[in-house]
Amino acid sequence: MRLLLDEHYNFTIAEELRQRGVDAIAIQKERPDLEGQDDDVVLRTATVERRVVVTNNVRDFAPLVEDFGLRGDTHFARTHAGIGLIVRALAGFVEGAPDDDLLNACLYLPPRE
Repeated sequence: MRLLLDEHYNFTIAEELRQRGVDAIAIQKERPDLEGQDDDVVLRTATVERRVVVTNNVRDFAPLVEDFGLRGDTHFARTHAGIGLIVRALAGFVEGAPDDDLLNACLYLPPRE
């Protein structure tokens, strides 16, 4: 599974995920072509690149994902202190997951209790 971290995620998360063998890139600093772009552009780019968008922007992305499905299209820590937690959570989520597990899906990871 390949990840595209939305621009509100620090690029260090993608770097640390890559060190763990996860194919991850961040919009922040690594994809300047996507910085400031509409969410639709981000989702379409991820689709072309066969990446899963990792975002906290549920309000905007959930309707986009639904619209994609209705049209028949397919898709696939805010602070420095939270980077390690995010990296561990995403690495654990990706580990062993087949690429097609999230095809046409919008998955919400539960908050940590």
